[in-house]
Amino acid sequence: MRLEPITNPSVLRQSMPPILAILGAFAVAALLALIAGGDPLAVFGLIIKGAMGSKFALLETLNRATPLIFTGLAVAVAFRAKLWNIGAEAQFYAGAAVTAALGTGVIAAPSAILLPTLAIGAALAGAVLLLIPAILKTRLKVDEVVTTLLFNFIFLLFISYLLEGPLKDPMGMGWPKSARLTPDARLPRIVDGLRLHWGFALALICAAALWVIDRKTTLGFEMRAVGQNVEAARFAGIPVNTVVLKTAILSGGLAAMGGFSEVAGLKGSLTLDLSPGFGYTGIVVAMLALLNPLGVVFAALFVAAIFVGADSMSRAIGVPTYLADIMLASALLMMVLAILFSKYRIRSG
Repeated sequence: MRLEPITNPSVLRQSMPPILAILGAFAVAALLALIAGGDPLAVFGLIIKGAMGSKFALLETLNRATPLIFTGLAVAVAFRAKLWNIGAEAQFYAGAAVTAALGTGVIAAPSAILLPTLAIGAALAGAVLLLIPAILKTRLKVDEVVTTLLFNFIFLLFISYLLEGPLKDPMGMGWPKSARLTPDARLPRIVDGLRLHWGFALALICAAALWVIDRKTTLGFEMRAVGQNVEAARFAGIPVNTVVLKTAILSGGLAAMGGFSEVAGLKGSLTLDLSPGFGYTGIVVAMLALLNPLGVVFAALFVAAIFVGADSMSRAIGVPTYLADIMLASALLMMVLAILFSKYRIRSG
């Protein structure tokens, strides 16, 4: 048995991986729901109802999708150029840390000036954090998978130090968290009385802007060329190392914008448990979207709906919320297999 490349795969074959991945994930979840003693149809119905069965549920899903769009875009743009950024979690926290450090009264300015300043500062922090592994990759051939992954643990320890030291809230009764952001440093709510904030709109703008960069600009063409074949891109005169560094700036900045959005728009302060794994989940989002910036939005909404709906489902019938994690892990595995068989066919002999 051997794998044979498919020279000209059809549009249907190329578009099937996300569909097969989602169907496979639901099949695995149905089996696990049966094992847990639940009715699969009831479980899925409660997940859908919990994610979009009311105005509150729908807005919570959009709220949960916001950081996933940012981290999904960060992973998608990096993977497109074969820069394996596994460190979106660290970059997310870098953006959150800068937002908390500057938004608690350090800069006295109205919202129209302060919010863009915080967003730019957060993006620069994330960009710098990914530039380090990118430079190591381009200059010393150090594997960025290892360096970006290790940065996640290193930076989380650094955040712990900040919350026990320079950024610790003196009025926090000993809890490791930063002081609250000033009102001018908070992103306003889209709907009064509910938690959905303008960070969601900012995420949509970033997705549209990244699609334009990817499809309509020289940088986008260069990133795709480097991702397809590094040596061919270099032979064609594309400055590969420069493209990788530009990609790192863009990817790290996007992930850090997720941290800015979460602190300025939702939480109001920095905590060690700010992210339940948004950086890692962004990899699933990007893969489900086939690295398409606009597809990232829909993939993030799907993933967010699974998480929000699973919480509601668990409270209703007692099936563990870990079902959502298993569904996403299954979707990623199914996606990898589906992508493989969209490009290769099995031949005997």
